[in-house]
Amino acid sequence: MKLINEIRETCPPFCLAYSRLGKENTVDKNPITKDEVLRIWPEINWIKDKEIREKTLNAWVWAIENSVLTPEDLGTIPFSLLIRDCNVSFMNHKRTCVQLAVDIAKRMKKNFGDEIDIDMDTLISGAILIDIGKLLEYEIVDGKLTTSDYGSKVRHPFSGLAIAHRFDLPPDVQHIIATHSKEGDLGKRTVESIIVHHADFVSFEPFKN
Repeated sequence: MKLINEIRETCPPFCLAYSRLGKENTVDKNPITKDEVLRIWPEINWIKDKEIREKTLNAWVWAIENSVLTPEDLGTIPFSLLIRDCNVSFMNHKRTCVQLAVDIAKRMKKNFGDEIDIDMDTLISGAILIDIGKLLEYEIVDGKLTTSDYGSKVRHPFSGLAIAHRFDLPPDVQHIIATHSKEGDLGKRTVESIIVHHADFVSFEPFKN
């Protein structure tokens, strides 16, 4: 009871999902190093704010350690199980999304000047983290990657938000994760979230059958 009360004191209600995050997917494997994550996510070093950069990196280390997937797997698995015969890897899609978001933001800042205010560290961290919850959506059954029972009930914008909150990432970063997909259509997105949302769908929609 004491543990439950401590969780309630430090987390909003949705974060009670921590009691389940990664449980059914956890497998015995060696600890993941920060260098391993940076090898697949060099864009993390684009974040200038040291604290946000470190929290973004730590979130990814934790997510991989609590997933059935390894860093190498992320470079080979399809970025979506919803697309038949998808040959674009998870990391290819994710890194393209981040790179597109940064390109869009830079062009907007150049062309619109003081008329637009974009926090690049917030945008980059959010773009890197939007699909981190997917690592908890998957399980391997008979050697095949599939959606877990947890993943079928808790979509990655929610589990990703919980992970970001766990590592005390800023609310604006958490907002991007929560609103980057269709769930965000019900509310108002920040400018950073608008950019990431479109960068994500531009690198997803063309591959849909």
